[in-house]
Amino acid sequence: MAGNQNQLRIIGGIWRGRKLSFPDIDGLRPTPDRVRETVFNWLQPVIQGARCLDLYCGSGAFGFEASSRGAAEVVMVDNNREVTATLQEHSSLLKAQDMQIVQRDVSAFLQATEPSPFDIVFLDPPYGQNLLSACCEQLEKNGWLKSDATIYLEAEHEIDQASLPSSWILVKSKRAGQVNYHLARRETTTS
Repeated sequence: MAGNQNQLRIIGGIWRGRKLSFPDIDGLRPTPDRVRETVFNWLQPVIQGARCLDLYCGSGAFGFEASSRGAAEVVMVDNNREVTATLQEHSSLLKAQDMQIVQRDVSAFLQATEPSPFDIVFLDPPYGQNLLSACCEQLEKNGWLKSDATIYLEAEHEIDQASLPSSWILVKSKRAGQVNYHLARRETTTS
């Protein structure tokens, strides 16, 4: 690896400042530091003790940042063997407890795995493959979300309220360069 080209930095919490490398794989693009900093400022009230699911986790930036900042459990899912092997190495190096790394296609994971509802979901699928809407629907209909779950969405385009499941409310939206990022909250009524 040349220089810092394939590294990310954990920006807060117990591993603040730690640098982690990631494989040089086409399409693998860690979310920039300034975007992650904003996202975790948004999540500060709910991250401590949360169960987090990081789908299409790639570099692991969101999963490791969430764990560093006090999440109780983090599950990271990606279908690339090299990616998940690297994430496992980082998890061992950091002695990360309550972290599970799953090598599996995200859609298959959401369909076949017995769901256990999460407080926070990070959803940053590869750009240009039209995966976001289907994944949102699987999360909603298959029991992956707690009634008041928070969902982070990243895409190459803006997301509007109409494109989300009806129980999700878009609460934050920003753009940084080519990255459009959003925070939605699930609001269901209990009877």
